[in-house]
Amino acid sequence: MSSELLDDFNYKSAVEALLFISEKPLLLEQIKTALEGLDTPKIREIILGLKNEYENGSRGLRIEEVAGGFRMVTSPDTALVLKKFYKQRDAQRLSTQALETLAIIAYKQPVTRLDIESLRGVNVDGVVKTLLEKNLIRIAGKKDIIGRPFVYGTTRQFLEYFGLKSLDDLPKLEEFTPLEAGCRRQPSDASGVLPLTGFTKTMDEPAAAAKLLSLSNRPEENSIIIEENKDGEPAKTETAHRQS
Repeated sequence: MSSELLDDFNYKSAVEALLFISEKPLLLEQIKTALEGLDTPKIREIILGLKNEYENGSRGLRIEEVAGGFRMVTSPDTALVLKKFYKQRDAQRLSTQALETLAIIAYKQPVTRLDIESLRGVNVDGVVKTLLEKNLIRIAGKKDIIGRPFVYGTTRQFLEYFGLKSLDDLPKLEEFTPLEAGCRRQPSDASGVLPLTGFTKTMDEPAAAAKLLSLSNRPEENSIIIEENKDGEPAKTETAHRQS
């Protein structure tokens, strides 16, 4: 980076950005290496200026000097709000069993509870109930077989939870090969944990989920699904299983 390309304002923005993205306290020398042409005293001056702005501006962030470097932290004034947020977020975290069930529904929808259990080999009543309560899945209709069991599909909340524009953004099952070899992706935060590479921020038991999803990728004939219309009357529609 050339000093001719940055004025004082841009240097200030660059230093602020570096502090924001760094997971550990940044040493002045580290910042100096990133910002060529800026000497250590000037960097310290910029940081102290930012520090004063944050402290005097009723901001939610602070800059503190620790372990020989500088880092950006949240303001003590926000502690109660953050505690409530993390508690709420942790309550939304899904178990491995829920994630594996959700993965099957995402790829095989519309799918019945018995279909899910035949793949997982365990009862999923409780897991399905949890996913319904979290609005990650929905009852999409009934299958036109004896007993007319409910079929399940994912919701808009599912897309939002995992950062998908549509179900077309689901990764192909062949992408799971590295995961089956034991490859893990380190979590970047504590948000959604669906074990599907390419659209999740964290991973949990990826190898098991990959094998499970591979089992679910088998050809099936089209199913006749009876969906309820807005008047409560059944309306038959042919629904082909999505193939990856």
